[in-house]
Amino acid sequence: MVQCEMCGTEVSSPNRVKIEGAELDVCDECTDFGTEVKTQDASSSTSTKYSTSSSSGGSSSSSSSSSSSSGGGGRRRDMFDEMDEIAQDFDDQIRQARESEGLSQKDLAQKLNEKASLIRKLEQGNSLPSDDVRTKLERALGIDLSAGGSTDDTEWSGGSSSGEYTLGDVVERKD
Repeated sequence: MVQCEMCGTEVSSPNRVKIEGAELDVCDECTDFGTEVKTQDASSSTSTKYSTSSSSGGSSSSSSSSSSSSGGGGRRRDMFDEMDEIAQDFDDQIRQARESEGLSQKDLAQKLNEKASLIRKLEQGNSLPSDDVRTKLERALGIDLSAGGSTDDTEWSGGSSSGEYTLGDVVERKD
């Protein structure tokens, strides 16, 4: 039995419905809130229509649906896995590099083809740089604004023999 993704009732055969852009598995009562989505036939023909090879489009749609429905298998990829984290002191790094180059905020902004107010906000820490601005800053000032390696994944050493972590493994006590 599967739960309806809208109301939570147990459903033996859920309906795939598109509600406000999201595809959900819902019960018969919640089906009225969206438009019903055709499952296998429509999705494979749509994916092959726009892909260069029909085998790659069909296999990607079937593999994504099978991995989400089975709940097992490998770890699902996330768009945030490939993103670099920005250093926490990015504002100080930008200011120090700009001052060491002898540039004013206005001069740096002109060099980057950006607004001086953006440079001011970045140096105050009120705004995070977009990927484009970050790349421009790194090239123009010769700095690296990435937070370094992701040490969060490697520093975990606690845990039980089953591989699960408890709150006690994570929290540091202040006695």
